[in-house]
Amino acid sequence: MSASGRVVAEILAEVRERIRPGVTTRELDQLADRLCAKKKAKAAFKGYRGYPFSLCVSVNEEVVHGFPSERRLVEGDIVSLDFGVLMDGYYGDAALTQPVGRVSPLAERLIRVTREALFRGLEKARAGNRLGDISAAVQGYVEGHRFSVVRQFVGHGIGRSLHEDPQIPNFGEAGRGILLKAGMVLAVEPMVNAGGYEVEIKEDGWTAVTKDRSLSAHFEHTVAITEDGCRILTQVDSTTALF
Repeated sequence: MSASGRVVAEILAEVRERIRPGVTTRELDQLADRLCAKKKAKAAFKGYRGYPFSLCVSVNEEVVHGFPSERRLVEGDIVSLDFGVLMDGYYGDAALTQPVGRVSPLAERLIRVTREALFRGLEKARAGNRLGDISAAVQGYVEGHRFSVVRQFVGHGIGRSLHEDPQIPNFGEAGRGILLKAGMVLAVEPMVNAGGYEVEIKEDGWTAVTKDRSLSAHFEHTVAITEDGCRILTQVDSTTALF
């Protein structure tokens, strides 16, 4: 899973570098496809429950599962990339949100708070804690900054399947839920809206958007719980990622 996670991180880093005004979201998907082939990995999302692309690209009010298209990014957009691979029977999954050129102060703050909320959750992803400790840490941090956490979509276990138990909500009570144990691998993924938490699905049956059309941001890491702490697998160098 370390190898799968590292490939996800490498591909996301390269795709992220291509984000600029004028680039189409379909071009980002095509780049992810080429990089997968180069690294001899299988794109995890393509064909999953009928999803037709390798990369989920969600822009502005789109929360998750956005379809790549001929839409051109413009200055001021924020774009979320969600991507996974399958290698040697194991999955990796990660997401990030990137500004396109200069963005509004609200967009900057939303991206920062969502990224920081992920790490607040990961600080609680330790053997001996409860699943609700992760959820409560994310929710508390987000709502403390007057944003909202999406409730319709959640994080998940991951391993030989892309989505495994347990589900990991981004809201909940500390001290509740299953006991976290060394050896568990989780995909923790705050989805945070600038307005209300309600979402709706577009006509394509996949793209989730904020009901009030406020901005949304998304960050995700696949992490392994060890006896010594939490190890992030979806970064380029995961060997020293315990915290």
